[in-house]
Amino acid sequence: MREFTINNNDSGQRIDKFLSKAMPELPKSMMYRLIRKKDIKLNGKRCEASALLSEGDVLRVYVKDEVAAAKSHDMSFKQSSDDLQIVYEDSNILVLFKPVGVDSHPNVTSSADTLIDRVKKYLWRKGEYVPEEESSFAPALCSRLDRNTAGLVTAAKTAAALREVNAAIKSGDLHKIYRCVTVSAPPTPEAVATAYHRKDEDRNIVRISDAPADGFREIRTGWRTVAEKGGLYLLEVTLYTGRTHQIRAHFAHLGAPLLGDGKYGDIRANKRYGVFRQQLCAYALEFSLPEGSPLAYLNCKRITAPAPEFEERFR
Repeated sequence: MREFTINNNDSGQRIDKFLSKAMPELPKSMMYRLIRKKDIKLNGKRCEASALLSEGDVLRVYVKDEVAAAKSHDMSFKQSSDDLQIVYEDSNILVLFKPVGVDSHPNVTSSADTLIDRVKKYLWRKGEYVPEEESSFAPALCSRLDRNTAGLVTAAKTAAALREVNAAIKSGDLHKIYRCVTVSAPPTPEAVATAYHRKDEDRNIVRISDAPADGFREIRTGWRTVAEKGGLYLLEVTLYTGRTHQIRAHFAHLGAPLLGDGKYGDIRANKRYGVFRQQLCAYALEFSLPEGSPLAYLNCKRITAPAPEFEERFR
């Protein structure tokens, strides 16, 4: 038998979602069979898979000992770097500046030293993250940036904050603002453009269409021209949707590719300026959350990153 006492980070979840994270070795088919057979009980009573957990609830799973064994906690984050550039912090979230060359999350080519590993180590040292006390939650990034893109990334310290920020991103209540350099002028100095986006998963490249088409999803990208010098344009870009490579691919489609972009850019222009990494930075965050949100206090803040180095070209 395995018993869980639900803490604050576990609350608000469906039972089946909680168990998928707390007991990953338990097959879903077995979990639903156990629920049907009343071998999973909430506060001593039968329950449904869709029942929501509350803090203080006791959930018991009656299975064989080899299945019920507690999962081991991954502590590999302790080996990560201490280098973490915190731009903003409160009891719910961290806003971090991710430098170029650091992966947001582990992948097949990255080491253990990723941005989320550094966040976990930082919070573990502060005593705000104790893996042994968590059944289903770990600090998480609410967004990610490509390895070669610098800028702001939001991390949630609690499950409730993670839900709130993810909902804000989905609803458009969290505005992500970028700065970038293009090698040509955009179609107009300021606009919001709608287009359609499709990612080729095999080639890790996206296509942009001006018209709807099968497999394409709508994107909206806003911009204003901040400065122009020597044939280069400094833009401030607001993402109203957040698709893979949206800024890079959309501006290339508009005839204003990003300086240094080797995938969607102008190779000759990159060589001419001697720049071979996309000049793009997630520069600012602005919240416009509903009044009832527990994070509504963030609405008065514009959180900004240090000025990107590429802006020196325009001084």
